[in-house]
Amino acid sequence: MIRMTNISKIYDNGIVANNNAFIEIFAGEIHALAGENGAGKSTLMKILYGLEKPTSGKIYLNDHEVMITSPLVANSLGIGMVHQHFMLVNELTVAENVFLGKEITKNLMIDYKKMTESVNELAEKFGMSIHPEEIVGNLSIVQKQKVEILKALARKAKILILDEPTAVLTPQETQEFFKQLELLKKQGYTIIIITHKLNEIKQICDRITIMRNGKFIGMYDVKEISEAEISKLMVGRDVIHEIKKTEIEPGAIVLAVNHLTKIVSGGKIVLNNISFSCKQGEIVCLCGVEGNGQRELIDIMTGFDQDYSGNILLNGINIAKKSIKQIRDMGESHIPEDRTLFGVDLSSSIADNLISTSLNDVSNGIFINKKRVEEVSQDGIHSYQIKCEDATQKVNMLSGGNMQKVVVARETKKIPSLLVANQPTRGVDVGAIEFIHKKIINLCHHQTAVLLVSSDLTEVFSLADRILVFYAGNIVANITNVKEITEEELGLYMLGLKRMDEVKYE
Repeated sequence: MIRMTNISKIYDNGIVANNNAFIEIFAGEIHALAGENGAGKSTLMKILYGLEKPTSGKIYLNDHEVMITSPLVANSLGIGMVHQHFMLVNELTVAENVFLGKEITKNLMIDYKKMTESVNELAEKFGMSIHPEEIVGNLSIVQKQKVEILKALARKAKILILDEPTAVLTPQETQEFFKQLELLKKQGYTIIIITHKLNEIKQICDRITIMRNGKFIGMYDVKEISEAEISKLMVGRDVIHEIKKTEIEPGAIVLAVNHLTKIVSGGKIVLNNISFSCKQGEIVCLCGVEGNGQRELIDIMTGFDQDYSGNILLNGINIAKKSIKQIRDMGESHIPEDRTLFGVDLSSSIADNLISTSLNDVSNGIFINKKRVEEVSQDGIHSYQIKCEDATQKVNMLSGGNMQKVVVARETKKIPSLLVANQPTRGVDVGAIEFIHKKIINLCHHQTAVLLVSSDLTEVFSLADRILVFYAGNIVANITNVKEITEEELGLYMLGLKRMDEVKYE
């Protein structure tokens, strides 16, 4: 159905994102596109969707060459894309979002009734239970994803490109999502999934295309290739999927959260009398479906929000009314959930981002020592394997995974008392995940307390010493023996279908 041949994309600054890349998609299949961060897979799909223009190469749709100059052209050819970061307007209804820019009209007026009926018909046809008149800002992550897919289907898309579609879903939500993909496939739709989750590739995909360094490495039937082989082809070496974590005897309490309550406008309680602690050398994971209080807790702990009751002690000192810098100076490092919004300055260089929280190390208090900046930057780039031209390259020219490495390098180059790691490996490849996990475990061996927020349950089970499950602003489970719980049982806690009779805090 689709053939992209000799696709090259070279940006004005000389960076090569695609180098004679190739992909071939069969009609009615679910096709995985995999590769390391910076391998060029997202760029290739942006070219197919008209968000980027190729420097050279050709695209064929049903054996006819096509020129896709914009998403509007892609839509007209039956190609839709669901981005990892949803493109929805939270203040509008589901129906209004689905038909945004393509509104159904009657007598020159928007026909809301017809739009509502059309969304109901689409949702029923593809097994997506959703209310068309609900405000999108009130929806869960999985419901928003349904809206994005319905939006593409409403534009007559027969080819769907999905970028990291299960990044924030629970195991139960992922399986529900996969049923919807199977239903789409049975009805003749063609699906391309950009993903790093090898187990999901094996479960749902028919074939896989692997890219490395902007080039096509190979195309395989998923049944004929193992997860280990996929990893090796992606990274160019064997990858350790399960990091061996030696037992560390927890030390003194570094973080103590006591009776923390947060009430937002309208009187909604988003954190309800939360108490827990985190000790030296211990990894405590906050686990839950997004929107159940984890984000608000992290905002308070890192100084972004000072409107709460209760208290938080860092090394025995109350952080109340302290600024973000003051909290950092007390020994806290923070890998934020949204790297583009809070993790990096996109318009600045890699070097500027790496030194932004430690200017005292590269200056005499008045002037910045350029030689020292170069030394620190080169060390960060080398130690954290950041793929770039040099330290002067703007961060906005990096892949998402390499942006994440810049953040992790800055936040872990010094050993903090407390590392708050919020989705530290979201959207990064298997090689980078292995690397970041090793860094986190190494910090634990140096007595760092780690507070981990993750929606990747494989990561949770690999790293966590304890799991605190959040639901509706409450801790509904404190799991102290991580090896004895299954993903399915953890998912039940996360969905609020199960809770411990008595949650004992440590």
